[in-house]
Amino acid sequence: MCHMKRVSLRELHQGTGAWVREAVRIGALTITDRGKPIARITAISEEPRGNPFQSRTLRPGYAKLRGKLGAGADSTAILTEDRAKR
Repeated sequence: MCHMKRVSLRELHQGTGAWVREAVRIGALTITDRGKPIARITAISEEPRGNPFQSRTLRPGYAKLRGKLGAGADSTAILTEDRAKR
C-alpha cells in the first residue's frame, strides 16, 4: 500500500468504477463526506479460500448417528391415515 488517498462522496458517486480501480492500484481510498472520513475502500489482497463445505468435518454426535437413521416417515401417508379416521 503506497498511500491513502481521500475522495469525497460526490467524487465517488460520479466515478465509482474509476475510484474502485484506483483503490486496487494504490491499496485503499478514504471516502469523505463534507471533509469528514466516513468509509474506506480497500483492495482485497488474498486469494479467496476454497469452499468451506468441502473441507468441513462431521460433528461427533452426527457421526455416531450416521448410518443408523432410517428414511423417516411419509407425511402424506400419515395425513391421509389421520383424515380417514375422522
